[in-house]
Amino acid sequence: MITNESRPAPASADPRLLFRGIHLSLTPAMRAALSTKAARLLRHEPRIDRIRIDLDHDLTRGRDVFVAKGHIEIGGPDLIASVAAEDAYKAADLLMDKLDRLLARRDALAGKRRHRRDKVAAAGG
Repeated sequence: MITNESRPAPASADPRLLFRGIHLSLTPAMRAALSTKAARLLRHEPRIDRIRIDLDHDLTRGRDVFVAKGHIEIGGPDLIASVAAEDAYKAADLLMDKLDRLLARRDALAGKRRHRRDKVAAAGG
């Protein structure tokens, strides 16, 4: 008989952070590292609804490759990124850096749109 045990989340875990291991099990150390890195994203952008991180151990490429996929749910279009590396921790680091750049780019573009609207309204009125 196969049982599906659900592990309770640690008491200090943020409910907006979801981590999943595909073809591997996430150790408590890996979960702690991921939550520390994802907390940086939440500090930069408090309006984030949820961050989902999938870490996949891919053996089909002929060598050990870890693929980290990130999905940030936020007002407007969601931000999605994917990174591959030969080490799981390195893949997680690269993914968090990429998601951070996506958030910064999103904020910069929103600022440009906001200022452009102000200039158009001032010129027209």
